[in-house]
Amino acid sequence: MTKLSVNINKFATLRNARGGNNPDVVKAAIDAQLFGADGVTVHPRPDERHITYKDVREIKKIITTEFNIEGNCTEQKFVDLVLETKPHQVTLVPDALNQITSNHGWNTIEHKEYLTNIIAVFKKANIRVSIFVDPIIEMIEAAAQTGTDRIELYTESYAKHYTVDKQKAIAPYIAAAQKAKELGLGLNAGHDLDLQNLQFFKQNINWLNEVSIGHALICDAIYLGYENAVQLYKRQLQ
Repeated sequence: MTKLSVNINKFATLRNARGGNNPDVVKAAIDAQLFGADGVTVHPRPDERHITYKDVREIKKIITTEFNIEGNCTEQKFVDLVLETKPHQVTLVPDALNQITSNHGWNTIEHKEYLTNIIAVFKKANIRVSIFVDPIIEMIEAAAQTGTDRIELYTESYAKHYTVDKQKAIAPYIAAAQKAKELGLGLNAGHDLDLQNLQFFKQNINWLNEVSIGHALICDAIYLGYENAVQLYKRQLQ
């Protein structure tokens, strides 16, 4: 079974636009679990423009499913937060400061030594580690040498080209997923997956462990309702 982890950052974005606590981000996490999500994902950034560090600490208290914290591990503040809250999984994303959204995976060849060292820190704390990577065979091979438990395939390219030629769009992801499987790596995926392209992705990579979906799911929830949106995404993974 491929798990659905709901990224609730957009709830925090909406809250922060007005101030106060509406919508309630902690309640969004509680409801994601109540509505059938297999996990909750948050991505705190240094400027805390959406999920804040306080949010992460409060969400940790109510988690009954899987908790996944994404972020840039070159920021010591992020590393300290992860070690303090001890999520089930930390996903290492090479975000630049003030970046609007994640737009590339790690160069695991260039940064292999650094990744090996920081992954060891998290694994010593019994936290599962996933590395955000592009669907490039060489990057996956180098990722396997860092000691990471999983990789997360960055799926923007797939989503962008899906409506033009879905077979061509999925091809590099199938090759990347097969290489990860061959190397004994767990496999996650995320970024721009939605109700139109998710099922095809899952059908072609049926050993996928987890998808993390936020923006598209929350947008759909505006029209379809939050519970209904979670269930519809779950259905695409069956």
